[in-house]
Amino acid sequence: MRPHRRTPLGTRVPAPWVRTRLRVAPGVAVGLALLVAVTAFLAAVCPRVVDRAEDAGLRRAVADAEARRTTVQVAAPQLNPGFSPERREAALRPGTLRRQYAAVLGEVRRPLAADRAQSSYGVRTATPLAVPDAGLARPDNVPPRVVLAAQNDLAGHARPRSGRLPRATGTVTATTRAVEAAVTTETAEHLRIEVGSVIHVPGADRAPLAVRVTGILAPRQPEGAYWEAQPLLRSPSLVRDGNSPAAPTYWLGALLLPPQAAPAMLGTSGNPVRYWQVAPDTTRTPAHALPELRSAVATLESGPGHGRIRDAVDPDAVTETDLDTVLDDYEDLRSRIAPLVSVAALGTGAVALVVLLMAGGLAADRRRAELGLLRARGASLPGLAGRLLAETAVVAVPAGALGLAAALWAVPHGRSAYAVAAAGTVTLLACLALPVRAAARHRTAHLHTGREDVVSARPSRRRTVAELTLLVLAAGAVEALRRRGTSEGAGTRGDALVSLAPVLVAVIAALVLVRLHPLPLRLLTRATDRLRGAVVSLALARTSRASVSAVLPLLALLTALTTAAFGGSVTSGIGAARDHAALLTTGADARVESTSGLRAGAAERVRGVPGVEEVTTAALTLEAKPHDGPESVPLAAVFPDAYARLADRVHLGAFPARTLTAATTTPDGSARPDGASGSGRSSGPDGSSGSGGSAGPDGASGSGGSAGSGAAPLPALASSAVAHRYGTAPFPVRLADGAHVTVRIALVRESTPAVTGTEFLVVDRSGLPSAATHPTTLLVTGSDLDAAALRRAAGGSPGVTVRAQERAAYAHSPLQTGAEHLYTAAVAAGAGYALLALLLALVRAAPERVALLARLRTMGLTRAQGRRLLILESLPQALLAAAGGTLTGWAAVRLLSPGIDLTTLALATPGAAGVGHLRTDPVSLLLPALAVLLLTVAVAAVQAWVTGRRGSVRELRVGERT
Repeated sequence: MRPHRRTPLGTRVPAPWVRTRLRVAPGVAVGLALLVAVTAFLAAVCPRVVDRAEDAGLRRAVADAEARRTTVQVAAPQLNPGFSPERREAALRPGTLRRQYAAVLGEVRRPLAADRAQSSYGVRTATPLAVPDAGLARPDNVPPRVVLAAQNDLAGHARPRSGRLPRATGTVTATTRAVEAAVTTETAEHLRIEVGSVIHVPGADRAPLAVRVTGILAPRQPEGAYWEAQPLLRSPSLVRDGNSPAAPTYWLGALLLPPQAAPAMLGTSGNPVRYWQVAPDTTRTPAHALPELRSAVATLESGPGHGRIRDAVDPDAVTETDLDTVLDDYEDLRSRIAPLVSVAALGTGAVALVVLLMAGGLAADRRRAELGLLRARGASLPGLAGRLLAETAVVAVPAGALGLAAALWAVPHGRSAYAVAAAGTVTLLACLALPVRAAARHRTAHLHTGREDVVSARPSRRRTVAELTLLVLAAGAVEALRRRGTSEGAGTRGDALVSLAPVLVAVIAALVLVRLHPLPLRLLTRATDRLRGAVVSLALARTSRASVSAVLPLLALLTALTTAAFGGSVTSGIGAARDHAALLTTGADARVESTSGLRAGAAERVRGVPGVEEVTTAALTLEAKPHDGPESVPLAAVFPDAYARLADRVHLGAFPARTLTAATTTPDGSARPDGASGSGRSSGPDGSSGSGGSAGPDGASGSGGSAGSGAAPLPALASSAVAHRYGTAPFPVRLADGAHVTVRIALVRESTPAVTGTEFLVVDRSGLPSAATHPTTLLVTGSDLDAAALRRAAGGSPGVTVRAQERAAYAHSPLQTGAEHLYTAAVAAGAGYALLALLLALVRAAPERVALLARLRTMGLTRAQGRRLLILESLPQALLAAAGGTLTGWAAVRLLSPGIDLTTLALATPGAAGVGHLRTDPVSLLLPALAVLLLTVAVAAVQAWVTGRRGSVRELRVGERT
């Protein structure tokens, strides 16, 4: 046993600094740990979320592209006829092709990987051969044509629906007269092939090759690259025999031979070619390896890998793929989204940085007297800073590690190096904030300092220079963003300064507010001097005499509120762009249309579908030719009243119905006083027209006729492009049936519900002949519309587009959804950090307020007056922060909206209509600001209530720490 050592009497045992500080202020340590853990978690999880979204976007881009585009296809022609028949046949046998296939796979370099389950090789005829067998389908009395294909592992990718798989008997050569084959279910159905059918394929200088069908196969994975790389093997196609639209058509299909029967193709005139198809596997390829991936594809297509493939396969082998184009398209999309992602990520990071620095500044201010006393008693500045660093590190380092571990667990996919670096940076800043601030403040040892009231303090020259520097940087960032925009940062991954523009605007606004902060306080103080009662004057005096560091929360609050407002405006703009694009596509909540015309009674039946509120009919023709010229303009015939209601309801080119009604004009252009129609037609109760009678249930006109030469020109609603081309003077229009009408453009709108596109004419159907008024389109308004139910109600096979489904289709790429989630998180983080900054400020002032209330209660202050005093003391700063944050957020959106293009984020679908603009979101502007005010009042009320319920003895003790 070790002997017990006694401490000599009179010897002073120093208390461990870190342990003592943690025991004295455990609440402060826990608060710092929570702040560092949450911030480290957000910093570490952000790059991993971005990596996950980009990797998923790469996989989606490759998966959405057709397999024939993404598959690397190596093809080699048959050997020269000058070679011996045995050598030519040997080149097509499975063993030779298998060895060459292994050589092709050996040239696939990382990060490109081959999906061996969907890769394939084989032989097929390049020239389709006409087969004259009776019983095969002949659409226009033209015999079908077939290609012969012998692809490997047919049994592993298809199962017999009837019959069996084909087999090769003996050794098949170019002189073999009969072989077995199989067809897919689609080929059998369209070409009318059955098990046992014999198809005679024309031979080359020999008798036809008899191909006996032994089985009908169902592909196991019809969407896989094994079948999709050459879709003709699975699905036949109807081909037109010639370039003329009136040329006859014929079926083109494939007969699937066993690989051992491939040499039989040499006896036909089909020109057999060998091929090796490598399907890419991008499930484990990270997006950050895209340059290496593109290099691997390029070396196979035209680089050293291609040369080695030729050496192993055939000198005339050709390698083709569109995978490089697919990767380029993905990179273009990613480069256009990356700057917007940088704005959200850097903005949130800047807010977190400001809050961390504010926490360190408040901690240094809270311990100002303690640290000043230590310096006055001989503590060195490095020693004091080292003790503060150790005190902070013992809390911040474990908290940062915990936040990092939580991030790695929450998002297991992504690069760890960036997450570790981000969490480490947060931890380092948290450790250095307090010692650096304390060292800067206590460079000179002093015990007592003068008052540093908000109202009386004057900014130093260094502070003025720093603020002017920030102002210049903010102005440059805003100007660069307005001029260049975020969409011009393709390939740059975003400019950090430009991405920080919203935060810099908030910082400048906060600095301006801090400088102007004393002015309203002075005015309020003077205004309340003559008020009865001391509560209001005392509250304002307390606010005015707060230390300069008490305004630090203003900087954090404005930055956080601006970030939340900007992020909310981005998400709001994305949603609005998708809504508008979907509306431009459908024209209403749903669109039912058929180019050949809808069935009779379709409108009435669709009205009975659950969720349908109103149905507007339109007769749309795409063959209207103004001035009987070669150019066509889409023309829609509508009921003006119903169509005007629809346009007004969906806010798409609203117009007054009377301006479009044919009855409002006469042949000389004057208005009819009676409003009667020039054609003698009247409108039915459902808005349909008739001639001396009512219209049918489908809304079609009940009589024929055409616009005579004496009829007044039909007023038309036109797009700006059509109006610019044809003017406002009357001009003739030839309809699809040959009839002519005269129209006059009376209204110009950029868009209209019935027609998608930038060129259109809309006229009153009562002025058209009945042949041109048969409904082709139903514009449906309602909620929870079902496309299948609308299609069944309309009858036939019309096209049905539902606005909600169209809108959902725009959020297709994981890059989009990932960026949206990041902006949503930025809004939440901004609001959360704003509330956290406010809580830190209120907790910092809590001991002083408790002591103040305790002293004032001894002078007769009631509980209600104490509660009012704390609320009024806290409100000026909270009101300034809430109002300033709201105004700054609005100004930031207005300043930066010309440079923020949300089209890529909102509409990644190619050909989508509409443009995404940044717009102010009232919810994200006002809700966080209101939350700041409510939290301020709530915390002050709780402090007053808690102080009133416990005694005041402890707070009144002389010498106790407050």
